[in-house]
Amino acid sequence: MNVRAETATQAVRRLSFDVERVRGDFPILEESVRGQPIAYLDNGATAQKPAAVIEAIDHYYRHDNANVHRGVHVLSERATAAYEGAREKVRAYVNAGSTREIVFVRSTTEAVNLVAQSFGGAFAPGDEVVISTMEHHANIVPWQLLRDRIGIVLRVVPMNEAGELDIDAYASLLGERTRLVSFTHVSNALGTINPVKHMIEIAHRHEIPVMVDGAQAVPHMRVDVRDLDCEFYAFSGHKMFAPTGIGVLYGKEALLEAMPPYQGGGDMIKMVTFERTVFNDLPYKFEAGTPNIAGTIGLGAAVDYLDALGMEQAALYEQTLLDYAVERLDTVPGLRFIGTANQKASVVSFVMDDIHPHDLGTVLDHAGIAVRAGHHCAMPVMQYYGVPATTRASMAFYNTTEEVERLYAALLDARKRLA
Repeated sequence: MNVRAETATQAVRRLSFDVERVRGDFPILEESVRGQPIAYLDNGATAQKPAAVIEAIDHYYRHDNANVHRGVHVLSERATAAYEGAREKVRAYVNAGSTREIVFVRSTTEAVNLVAQSFGGAFAPGDEVVISTMEHHANIVPWQLLRDRIGIVLRVVPMNEAGELDIDAYASLLGERTRLVSFTHVSNALGTINPVKHMIEIAHRHEIPVMVDGAQAVPHMRVDVRDLDCEFYAFSGHKMFAPTGIGVLYGKEALLEAMPPYQGGGDMIKMVTFERTVFNDLPYKFEAGTPNIAGTIGLGAAVDYLDALGMEQAALYEQTLLDYAVERLDTVPGLRFIGTANQKASVVSFVMDDIHPHDLGTVLDHAGIAVRAGHHCAMPVMQYYGVPATTRASMAFYNTTEEVERLYAALLDARKRLA
């Protein structure tokens, strides 16, 4: 049956996804804000954590707390087993070929900086990096820093009013001096799902490597890095229901092997003298210092949770919830959607006539509704649409149509108060 042939309400009701059972897995959803149950619609900024993740972190600190890779005592061995076990879980989740291709970092931001400084450090003046108009600042600023340091040229793929990249223009930007393409899988500001596999294929026709910012994709869909065939793929734990301060850089082994370390210190070495250092094997060459052990274990627990949940059914539920939200909010007087791509994740960005998004966000907060109001670390997107900011409701599989109704009612109330 074609879900989009139904009304959004009918589609949500037809699905067998048990959202109430899922909500019971997330303790924070029982919180009240200003005397009302919280409606958390800011998942694009950070997602909430299931009890299984919280309990995994708690168990580590209560029973296994020790440094990894360094001790021969029992606690260190247990901590190391849990830490490296999480690496294998992540490898399997994104279908990487080896755990050597899974580097733990703090965030997507650090992953992009790692690639820019290590892989990009070999670029020469005049070499080109291609990014897109809809990038998060984390996939703009590191390349600007490289431009200022080395003299590379930054090329930018344009997009249309719907928030879709111009693929013909993208193909025309690729040339002999293009050394890397780096673009987002899903726009955090617009929700646009880019045709990443097709874009990678285009780049590979020119033998150009590709990095993908998957921070907003991994929470909403299964990602297979070998199927995509990208050279690098980055994502953050906290957006996929894991702790903050932990992220992942996937990189093809041959490239990672050839790249120099990003930082120096403990655990990324085999041998150090005052004359020379021999670096550690992959992936440890890129993991200097004591890592976020608890966060990594929590990431492994989040992967277990998502595997058990069934991401395919959860993704279908999110899509029908998105359709429902668009259907309802489209009837709010003076509301204009920003980003109307045909392929979208469960993100709704909008502006309302004569009401600043910050004021709107404050009114919604008083109604117990958490949304994002601002430029979403994507100022070029705001500049493209000629707005200072947007209000963004970003939904996850634990959100409900009732919460969408609360958002709808609060927007009508805000219009009465502020317009």
